[in-house]
Amino acid sequence: MKKTVYLDNAATSWPKPPGMMEAMVEYNRFIGASPGRSGHTRSVDAGRVLIDARQAVAKLFGVPDVLRVIFTKNATEALNIVISGLLGEGGHAVVTGMEHNSVMRPLNAARSRGADFSVVRCSGGGELDPGDAVPLIRRDTRLIVITHASNVTGTIMPVAEIAAIARERGIPLCVDAAQTAGAVPIDIEAMHIDLLAFTGHKSLYGPQGTGGLVIGGGLEHAIGPLMHGGTGSRSEFEVQPDFLPDKYESGTPNTIGIAGLHAGIGFVSGVGIDAVRRHEKSLTARLLERLESIDGVRVYGVKDPDRQTAVVSFAVDGMSPSDVSFALDEEYGVMSRPGLHCAPSAHKAIGTFPEGTVRFSAGFFTTREDIDYAADAVAAIAARGRKGAGK
Repeated sequence: MKKTVYLDNAATSWPKPPGMMEAMVEYNRFIGASPGRSGHTRSVDAGRVLIDARQAVAKLFGVPDVLRVIFTKNATEALNIVISGLLGEGGHAVVTGMEHNSVMRPLNAARSRGADFSVVRCSGGGELDPGDAVPLIRRDTRLIVITHASNVTGTIMPVAEIAAIARERGIPLCVDAAQTAGAVPIDIEAMHIDLLAFTGHKSLYGPQGTGGLVIGGGLEHAIGPLMHGGTGSRSEFEVQPDFLPDKYESGTPNTIGIAGLHAGIGFVSGVGIDAVRRHEKSLTARLLERLESIDGVRVYGVKDPDRQTAVVSFAVDGMSPSDVSFALDEEYGVMSRPGLHCAPSAHKAIGTFPEGTVRFSAGFFTTREDIDYAADAVAAIAARGRKGAGK
């Protein structure tokens, strides 16, 4: 049987810790009711699932008020709440050149409604000079958005420096932590993050369809809800509640998924994010070392485990990323992601647009043996490509 190596954790982590599935099965078997919609025991128990998960998120990110943790179905929804809410009636935003389409598409939608945004150019390694953001700030700038780490190169962005610039000017800072929540330590108060968007199915080892937004004090007055509807509270009124978290949590929540997310966070907290980070840095160092030694392979990004997550993008001379990724999967059982990774701006910054790259992304369950096996597979494919090109 062909060996299987999963290196697509930047899209969705796999495998999940056993406790995640067990928590979801237990919820469905013993609770199964809607939280906050009824007064019976199981509804109360379902509500406790949300409260416990909210507390776990708050503890993980250093959030002083658990009610400021809003559950969404992913980081994309959280980012849409922020961008639509702050730029729905115009205004200006500053973003980086490494953003995912979960930021760029809502911004372009806001632009079509009369808002505007400016992009801070990034280097070929995906790095950002914080000083380059300052000239782009205008009198009507209402928001600065920055990815914590690129999903293309893994480059970790200077959030603290950008936060200082935003704080000095009284501009809310929104951080997209889709690639870092659970893999890199985050403390919203110490880092002066006003808005934190996160997803549950990557390094928090929860299921798909889970995520959230941490919203800073007072910003709920400036940010309208993306959706309106039933919340189980103030049902006598036909207008949206104005208090947290209900203002942003319309409709029956994904309680079974949030039970799984809570278990995933419990796993990460038990291992310790510092331990996760050390393991992934070690894997990244090995992967960079191996890939950079292969003739005909070009590696992109800062190429420094201390300054990136466990995401490594590369290309093989003479072969398209999709062909390389297909061969890796079909012949060697190595699972990767080719193309533009829903981040065309980032690929333009590093010079790989429109073809994109092949992306390897390790996780906590990835082993050194997995990395060596995948690198050997790339070497074999690259050698074959060189041989074919020499004919």
